[in-house]
Amino acid sequence: MTKFPGRGEPLDSQGVSEAAELLGIPATVLWAVVTVETAGCGFIQDRRPVVLFERHEFRRRTAGRFDASHPDISGPPGGYGPAGKHQHDRLGVAIQQNRKAAIESASWGLGQVMGYNAALAGCVEAEAMVSEFCRSENSQLIGMARFIRARGLDKHLRRSAWADFARGYNGPAYAMNRYDAKLEQQALRFASQPMPNLTVRSIQLLLSYEGFVPGPVDGYLGAQTKRAIAGFRAANRFGEGEGADEKLMRELLARLPSGEANDPSFHG
Repeated sequence: MTKFPGRGEPLDSQGVSEAAELLGIPATVLWAVVTVETAGCGFIQDRRPVVLFERHEFRRRTAGRFDASHPDISGPPGGYGPAGKHQHDRLGVAIQQNRKAAIESASWGLGQVMGYNAALAGCVEAEAMVSEFCRSENSQLIGMARFIRARGLDKHLRRSAWADFARGYNGPAYAMNRYDAKLEQQALRFASQPMPNLTVRSIQLLLSYEGFVPGPVDGYLGAQTKRAIAGFRAANRFGEGEGADEKLMRELLARLPSGEANDPSFHG
């Protein structure tokens, strides 16, 4: 297993506030961006950050030296395979060939910031960015906000210029996936309806670490999340019921490993 697990701390109000302030936008607009433009959740079940390994980027950074021997990790765009652990498996193979190129060729965390964009995310290099992103979703969201600001895209969000933001963030083909329309739709939704509940969202992510299946990590208390809560409570003799409260969140947070995110020892 590629050794990138950290504490895996869930997003909280401090992270949301800091990211929104960095961009000069209301939380409703930030949540629209998170909903449409991110992985939705920054960690997989074993507390490693979400990654997507881009084999065409690895090819570019290694001059195609591994195309013949390792076509799964070096070749034309595509060929991703399943999300989750499989992406870390591909990354691990690439790291064995060329660590720096491999880390730069993956997108990382909640905001799926490419390793080669570490400087735009406020880090000196990709290794430093990954170390930060292993700690918490707060670090991941703030890194994404720094990237957006460094690219000058924050001004489009402040003007609700969805097409301009989508073009800058997703490239000229943004209209094919209607990113601009989706962003506007979600911004209107959050302006008139409750935003995700961060306590519920934290519990969802933390329950996944415990082997329960709460459904999407979206901050909304649905039937699947309630079943997962009830299952955790029963298995751990932590009261009864399906409620998602701060006491439950604190209990789950206390189960996270102490200390920093593997610091220098997180090498694969």
